[in-house]
Amino acid sequence: MNSEQTKSNNSALYTLITVFFFWGFIGASNGVFIPFCKAKFGLDQFQSQLIDFAFYGAYYIGALFLFILSSSLKKDILNDWGFKKGIINGLLISTIGAIFMIFAVTQGSYALILAALFVVALGFSLQQTSAQPFAASLGEPHSASSRLNLAGGINSLGTTIGPIVVSFALFGVVTGVDITEFAKKPESLDSMRILYLCVGGLFLLAAALFYFSKKLPAGKSDSTFESANKAQTTLIVITVILIAIFGYIFSRYEDPNFIEQFITNKGKDYLGLGLSFSTLVVVVFGLLFANKSAQKNSEGWGAMRYPQLVLGMLALFTYVGVEVTIGSNLGELLKTADFGKITGAALAPFMSMYWGSLMIGRWAGAISVFNPSSQLKKILLIAVPYLAFGVVLAANAISGQDVTPLYAYAFVIVFQIAGFFLGKDHPSRTLLIFGIMGMAAMLIGLFTTGIIATFAFLSGGLFLSIMWPSIFSLAIAGLGKYTSQGSAFLVMMILGGGIIPPLQGKLSDIIGIHNSYFVPVLCFGFIAFYGWYVFEILKKQGIANEIEIGGGH
Repeated sequence: MNSEQTKSNNSALYTLITVFFFWGFIGASNGVFIPFCKAKFGLDQFQSQLIDFAFYGAYYIGALFLFILSSSLKKDILNDWGFKKGIINGLLISTIGAIFMIFAVTQGSYALILAALFVVALGFSLQQTSAQPFAASLGEPHSASSRLNLAGGINSLGTTIGPIVVSFALFGVVTGVDITEFAKKPESLDSMRILYLCVGGLFLLAAALFYFSKKLPAGKSDSTFESANKAQTTLIVITVILIAIFGYIFSRYEDPNFIEQFITNKGKDYLGLGLSFSTLVVVVFGLLFANKSAQKNSEGWGAMRYPQLVLGMLALFTYVGVEVTIGSNLGELLKTADFGKITGAALAPFMSMYWGSLMIGRWAGAISVFNPSSQLKKILLIAVPYLAFGVVLAANAISGQDVTPLYAYAFVIVFQIAGFFLGKDHPSRTLLIFGIMGMAAMLIGLFTTGIIATFAFLSGGLFLSIMWPSIFSLAIAGLGKYTSQGSAFLVMMILGGGIIPPLQGKLSDIIGIHNSYFVPVLCFGFIAFYGWYVFEILKKQGIANEIEIGGGH
């Protein structure tokens, strides 16, 4: 690739990664918005987590709808449009969602707020499905995961700033707010109108930027559409069952007898917990059934014949689920006496540090994009995480927060740096190491309290940081003509962010918010297992060495 082409691709990449910022900004802001809505609308923890259900469920529905439509027309619609047009269309849908949100908060309706978030995220789904392969295509294949890490680093900048901006937008200040008292005010939702007016304007501005950008290619590939009727049927059946289960859970809140019993039992809804757990079972066993059936007769199953993909779908489902559930339940955790009774705007720096922890790792993971020498890379792997840490502290300090309690977090970052050196740029090995470290951190958080436990839970972000590109590259390894289809299936698994947080929320209503954090322990455990097992799968297929050498971070 000549220098002019490289320069052009870099310009295109820098334009492209602007949308990654939006996903992070809105997604991480839910961590502040959830405890506010809980107080405003008198919700239990499960109901408050429906914000994540609506937001991340939209990713799944959007990607599935696109796949079904492509199957019925027997052509890849997204490739027919081009990735550039796909992103523009996604931004326009998100703009409609922002307008809808302004209407929803004006009406003061939680149900409408959920619907508006769903529309915003529906646009994100189309953007994500377009932008991921687009970023990967702008350069050499072996450095694709590094470009995704660079884009992820910008995404994480959005997740770092998002909680601070939304906290300021909601409360007018960043500290010293009693969230329960504030939520009682009739005008407490008014500022959300202004926020989403600005957000909608930014979506439109970004769409215009993409539309008029001459440096950004259309982004079409030569791949042909591969049908997978049996895989499609399985996904539709899973979706119908999930809708039926969640529909029943929601309907129970409209039953006066249930509400009376719910209050009497102090929020302990064992049937609701069982139903929430069953949604997880449906996804896991549905996908494992698909792969087992495809092993016997691959016809009609498409990419689902590959075990690395199906297990990778479950790993990505788990990864998104644990990433979201740690952050979204953090507000409820920190307001307990054992964690310092931190509420309202004072939550922002901790939310920001959690999501900022993902940025710390992704900035380090993006170093390879700039082709440093071996020696310089080692230095940067130590320096860049602390540079990112400084950015997180600075963002909070500028907003008026006391960041002194976060200084000691610098020690925790050492473990992530050690993980990078131990992983040696091998995706499966890094995944295994970071999965084990994440599991250990969650266990420390479970069995301690105060600042040690808080830092342990926050460090989940450090160990999650590089998991998306690692899982993605391993899951599509060796898929050949089914690579595009496999990528679409993987994007659908963002659904994990809509299933696992409500499950933990329902569990926390029964056993307490602190104890409910054993859910992330199990999630990290499965991701570590995938990191180990996928290498064995790829070794049997004779492509393990190729992936491990070429697919680092």
